[in-house]
Amino acid sequence: MAAGRAVAQEVQITSTGARRVDLKTKLLTVFVVVTNVLGNFSMSWGMKHQATDLGWAPLGYIRLIFTPWVLLGTTLLILWLLSRMTLLGWADLSYVLPMTSIGYVLSAVLGKVFFGELVTWQRWLGTSFIVVGIVFVGLTAANTTRQEPAR
Repeated sequence: MAAGRAVAQEVQITSTGARRVDLKTKLLTVFVVVTNVLGNFSMSWGMKHQATDLGWAPLGYIRLIFTPWVLLGTTLLILWLLSRMTLLGWADLSYVLPMTSIGYVLSAVLGKVFFGELVTWQRWLGTSFIVVGIVFVGLTAANTTRQEPAR
């Protein structure tokens, strides 16, 4: 009887821990997407509003790097890279790549709204396929590989 209670308690702890890890993975996934989209948006905004023709002169690029929008974009993309590395350590590649691809959809919307880019129906069709794929992947577990306990 006592052994049965010990097993039941272990399952509760394991299932609670699994839920906590799952929430942590989802929150980090959102962070990865947001830093990617906003980093690319900031970088693009800074590049499109740069008045000078850069050419081959390195001094122009150095100046450009330290403009506020490009610097913000660079910082966000560094955060994106570091958080994506962490996410790839927590979840399967086959989960991370499809789930973070929502960034492509958001980038298409931002390009249309803020930059006035022409997004053809073929691109919208492609982004809708991305959304459908994300829904399917979102219904699966984030990690299908067995993790060995730390010793």
